[in-house]
Amino acid sequence: MTNNDLMVKFLDIYGGNADGVRVFSSPGRVNLIGEHTDYNGGYVFPAALSLNSTVLARPREDGKIRLMATDLRIPVEADLDQLEKYKSIKWGNYQLGVADELQKAGYRLTGCDLLYHDTVPLGAGLSSSAAIEVATAITLISLGDSSFGKSRHIDMVETALICQRAENRYVGVNCGIMDQFASAMGRKDHAIFLNCKNLDYRHVPLNLKGYKIIIANTNKKRGLGESKYNERRNQCETGFELLRPALPGAACLGDISFEEFEQYKYLIKDDIIRKRVEHVITEDDRVLKSVEALQDDKIELFGKYMTASHASLRDLYEVTGVALDTLVEEALRIKGTAGSRMTGAGVGGCTVSIVRDEAVNTFIDEVGRNYLAKTGLKADFHISEVGDGGREVI
Repeated sequence: MTNNDLMVKFLDIYGGNADGVRVFSSPGRVNLIGEHTDYNGGYVFPAALSLNSTVLARPREDGKIRLMATDLRIPVEADLDQLEKYKSIKWGNYQLGVADELQKAGYRLTGCDLLYHDTVPLGAGLSSSAAIEVATAITLISLGDSSFGKSRHIDMVETALICQRAENRYVGVNCGIMDQFASAMGRKDHAIFLNCKNLDYRHVPLNLKGYKIIIANTNKKRGLGESKYNERRNQCETGFELLRPALPGAACLGDISFEEFEQYKYLIKDDIIRKRVEHVITEDDRVLKSVEALQDDKIELFGKYMTASHASLRDLYEVTGVALDTLVEEALRIKGTAGSRMTGAGVGGCTVSIVRDEAVNTFIDEVGRNYLAKTGLKADFHISEVGDGGREVI
């Protein structure tokens, strides 16, 4: 759907003319490697996608935010001075949570009409929620500035943190920073090497010469519910507390090297807790090695680290499941697949694979056919481009 199509829809819903209507966009993300490390203060390596959340917006003068989405057509109306009372709504709470956190952070917002259009698949592990949050934040900041007669440089790192707080405090999902950071800070043809403990980051060129990134959607609703997600977090925190007496300088699992873990892992007597911690420690190590491999143009080696990541998520962290495992197994059967792994929280959602150009069509045909035969589910495939982060489009 083009921006002109969206403008027609916006005017059909909200009336008036196109004067004053602005367009903003922010992408979903794919995490190439570094899963379930962000909330442990570890390393991640995401990239922004060309799939995005687009917002058409026009200011109002009555202090009300009106929301609509092209695929839902469920109207939501909220008062900027009473945002706390909308936390329980089924759709719109992510957007209103961002508005609430922006106001708490001292931003002056104005009422507005907003129309959302998403090309990020919902519930697929590509962070559609972060795309919506970041797009909303830059929209509300920009409209507020215009209404109050000033121009503000938008600090995108601060924006990402505000969006994370909105999801934590308003929506009630205890997520890490990676998704919002990738959506806000993405750069075309680059991945982001991010230390989630201190937000040190750098953009790393993705020179995948002769290869494509293929995202495969299991089309199985993600099964890692909030209780399981919090269970994994608690297990990691428990493991860290058991290691901390031997490593008093460490503030989180992300501070512990693979060699230190090997030396002191005997302190964790519970097998399950030790497995969870082992995944986080080894995954951090794989991220560091993956960045080196890509910088040296060793794409096949990077692929091996991706595949090892999936095995760790399957065997140690136990967040994959039949659908994801089947997609990865079938992907690795294809000659020309350098590596494949789940991406996102797990138990449903998507895989990401690095595939030689000449093998892409075979990959999509054979993986799709075999996955359907084994699971009864039809996978969707996206040959992914790596795009820019949140921005005003026009």
